[in-house]
Amino acid sequence: MLSARSFRKMILLGMLPAVTQAFSASSRKYAGRALSTSLYSSTVSSTATSSTKSSARLPGTAHLDVAWEDLGFEFRPTRSHVKLVYQTGSGWSEPELVNDPYVKTHIAATALHYGQACFEGLKAFTHKDGSVHLFRPTENAHRMQSSCQRLLMAELPDDLFVNAIKAAVLDNIDYVPPHESNGALYIRPLLFGSGPRVGLSPADEYTFLCMVLPVGDYYKGGLSSPVNGILMEQYDRAAPRGVGHVKVAGNYAADLLPNQLSKKQGYPIALYMDAKTNSLVEEFSTSNFAGIRGNSFITPKSGSVLPSITNKSLMQIARDLGMDVEEREVSVDELESMDEVLAVGTAVVVTPVGSITRLSDGKRFEFGNGEIGPVTRKLYDHVRSIQNGEAPDEHGWNVQVYP
Repeated sequence: MLSARSFRKMILLGMLPAVTQAFSASSRKYAGRALSTSLYSSTVSSTATSSTKSSARLPGTAHLDVAWEDLGFEFRPTRSHVKLVYQTGSGWSEPELVNDPYVKTHIAATALHYGQACFEGLKAFTHKDGSVHLFRPTENAHRMQSSCQRLLMAELPDDLFVNAIKAAVLDNIDYVPPHESNGALYIRPLLFGSGPRVGLSPADEYTFLCMVLPVGDYYKGGLSSPVNGILMEQYDRAAPRGVGHVKVAGNYAADLLPNQLSKKQGYPIALYMDAKTNSLVEEFSTSNFAGIRGNSFITPKSGSVLPSITNKSLMQIARDLGMDVEEREVSVDELESMDEVLAVGTAVVVTPVGSITRLSDGKRFEFGNGEIGPVTRKLYDHVRSIQNGEAPDEHGWNVQVYP
């Protein structure tokens, strides 16, 4: 029987089917050397390499502080994360599994001083047969590359990005929620400038980390209860020709204050308008906006909106269901005629919005009569069925990681 230490070595050495060829190829291409046991020796603590047997490593077998069905969307420690380092002249290092959740960083790192940092978010789901699948990971690779281009950061090629994620999932496979829990393993790839700079210039070193954690619904109740939103009038999310279209850390820091103020007023979600005219719908704090009117699926098209992979998937599903998809400018006045409104994104998946209030004049836009709309339900059920392996994956979105 394999020990946990041997199991982890097999993951990093590419000896498991899900990562065999790609990890080895990525290492040769980007680091100039094959993966070796040196990746493992200095980074895995004794706690993680003790008596646990790999045979016990099955999805949904980790011991948590709550039941799988009661998971919210919050941090919970898992076994490990994956780390790679890029240095100018030598490229990407070999990937390593790290147990210590703390990161040692240079005091002059560009991420700390100039915000050279971006991240992604995706999920892994357990199917009924016990297999585990990522949902559209290459799309996340492409979006992170876009963020890197905007911030002049080193890019991870698709295969290196995806296989780093696979290694993180495999080493934490017991933290993937079981199929019946309706939860998922949330995956957070993070890239930041770790090289020292004092003058404003790109770093010569970048650190890529990939952590994972089991999650449930982002908003308590998930699809069971529409949330009430507020139209954000005091603050802007992103400026025209700025960085709203990429997933950089600073975009979310800027939303912390408005987000907390909204929640204190009783609104768990805020809808931002365009910064130039304050007349167009852009997106919610952490998710895209989608509106349903008749047989139309309507979502804003703007250079300041982050392209959501979930929204992209829903647009395709809407077309598959015979709906008209309109990706265009959406005026705030159009909220009046929306039958249903959805907040969509990796974390929330699909969250029905029951109302949006404009405090300046007390106007309250209401959708769905306080209940989940039929189209919202249909779209949610369809995308979740694909993610859970319960519906045909006609577009090849699921990528198997385990076994």
